[in-house]
Amino acid sequence: MAVIGAAIYLGNPWLLLATPVVGYGFAWYSHFFIEKNKPASFKYPLWSFMADWKMWAMILTGRMGAEVEKAMATAK
Repeated sequence: MAVIGAAIYLGNPWLLLATPVVGYGFAWYSHFFIEKNKPASFKYPLWSFMADWKMWAMILTGRMGAEVEKAMATAK
């Protein structure tokens, strides 16, 4: 969101090209170099994008903690 805001504020649409790198760069780095796997966003980009928005909605409505607990319980 910050990159999109900066692009609008500065009137520079070229900044929008940096949005995926800024938005997903840390996650991709972690997948490749820490977890040693390939992110699902390469195979299923639409599902990944929709999941990101669902996660943000859950964070903003205070439901993310319960969702993480549920996921942790099923992972055991």
